Amino acid sequence: MDKITIIGIAGGTGSGKTTVVRKIVEALPPHYVAVVPLDSYYNDTTEMTEEQRHAINFDHPDAFDWKLLNKQVNELREGRAIEQPTYSYIACNRLEETVHVEPKPVIIIEGIMALLNKKLRDIMDLKVYVDCDSDERLIRNIQRDIIERGRTVSAVVNRYLEVLKPMHEQFIEPTKRYADLIIPQGGMNEKGISILCKYIDAIIPEK
Repeated sequence: MDKITIIGIAGGTGSGKTTVVRKIVEALPPHYVAVVPLDSYYNDTTEMTEEQRHAINFDHPDAFDWKLLNKQVNELREGRAIEQPTYSYIACNRLEETVHVEPKPVIIIEGIMALLNKKLRDIMDLKVYVDCDSDERLIRNIQRDIIERGRTVSAVVNRYLEVLKPMHEQFIEPTKRYADLIIPQGGMNEKGISILCKYIDAIIPEK
């Protein structure tokens, strides 16, 4: 395989990263992109008690298995397939099943802290930060967590104020300075996403 293009897409939870990634995938030829979600690389917590698992701060850098993520991204970069871990928010642990991921011409690393780790940043060809107003992110978090994770509105709001907001300000927002491109208004920014897709199309090898 020719040179593999690696793109990092970061931004706060609920900022619209998934929408941006989907638009990039749709803009490129079919089966041209492999997405590596940071959410798949939470630490294995098998040795923990259930109480300890539910006390994990999933918005802190220590919650992620950076060593495994770096290893697998480099394997894809070298043209080797990986067995990507899967994670359950309900069990707060990795599942036994993995996802087989073949190397593709474009690898997208997507997640709240995709630009935090220097080793990952150093191999990225393009670094993107998806920006979005905090109140919009809160609304999206409420909608998502109630539907997908069975949480109450008050639980989501409390978690946002006690965990998400301070962690965002401490660890996620500062990574904006590493970005080559910042997309304001998140997934709603059609022009910004269109420009990004055209740029990616121009930097990848001949299709």
